[in-house]
Amino acid sequence: MDGGDGFTLDGKTLRSFHRSFSQVQNILDQNRLLINEINQNHESRRPDNLSRNVGLIRELNNNIRRVVDLYADLSNNFTKSVDASSDADGDSLAGDGSAGFKHGHKRLRPA
Repeated sequence: MDGGDGFTLDGKTLRSFHRSFSQVQNILDQNRLLINEINQNHESRRPDNLSRNVGLIRELNNNIRRVVDLYADLSNNFTKSVDASSDADGDSLAGDGSAGFKHGHKRLRPA
């Protein structure tokens, strides 16, 4: 598929992107449900519900980490696809073989 910007994505790459975005959306949908339950438990002020929130918040944090990892993978895969397409076309978008991206650059997050 031609993205209109001088690079093409093959069917395998598109399916991979679609699968990753679907995973992200499923996790975000689950997070919405978790947040609603956390809010209900908080509003109830019942000790057992407040205790349950500890586990729910841990699950929410783990889900957020998974989404960050999926987006990092998507970014890396997209960069590789653009680079591969640019290499196949014989030139790059940035003119220096980098396709305008810094290879291996990943935003670090605090521990």
